[in-house]
Amino acid sequence: MMSKATTVTPHRLPRLLERYRTTIAPSLLKEFKRSNSMAVARLQKIVLNIGCGEAAHEAKVLEAAQRDLALITGQRPLVTRAKKAISNFKIKEHDPVGCKVTLRRARMYEFLDRLVSTALPRIRDFRGLSPKGFDQGGSYSFGIREYTIFPEIEQDRVHYPLGMDITLVTTADTREEALALLKGFGLPLATK
Repeated sequence: MMSKATTVTPHRLPRLLERYRTTIAPSLLKEFKRSNSMAVARLQKIVLNIGCGEAAHEAKVLEAAQRDLALITGQRPLVTRAKKAISNFKIKEHDPVGCKVTLRRARMYEFLDRLVSTALPRIRDFRGLSPKGFDQGGSYSFGIREYTIFPEIEQDRVHYPLGMDITLVTTADTREEALALLKGFGLPLATK
């Protein structure tokens, strides 16, 4: 009696992760003279944040931001709350003021691929991202004015156009190493 052979399809490696392992990591190893391949800078996580202070007064704004961020990332967003009351903005302590998502592993590389190849080129009059967004730890942060640049978002369903902050956290020790890593991934950084 013959048994049915079960075929298991292996998980396909994200395109940028494959590029990192084959070309980016070896070139960074040579360029920065690292003795160990584990000492080479790599992408640790991507944090996306949508701040909507109007959410404290209108719940539909927060719901729309959560729905759209979930569509963009494929992950359920976490609601961020105010740490302290701000009377000028009529925000009380613990009021919802936005939402955020932290991407790691395969989802992180897939998001970065979509960001670089499809979303950023859709920005009108785009001249590249500012190279001033690096911090001392090698992380890079930038903002986009409207998250409708992502193809997952239907323009007709967006009633509250909001911006988004994106932080690419790396394990790089220096700004130069982080810059080389992100350029290897194809992030369009403007020249000074």
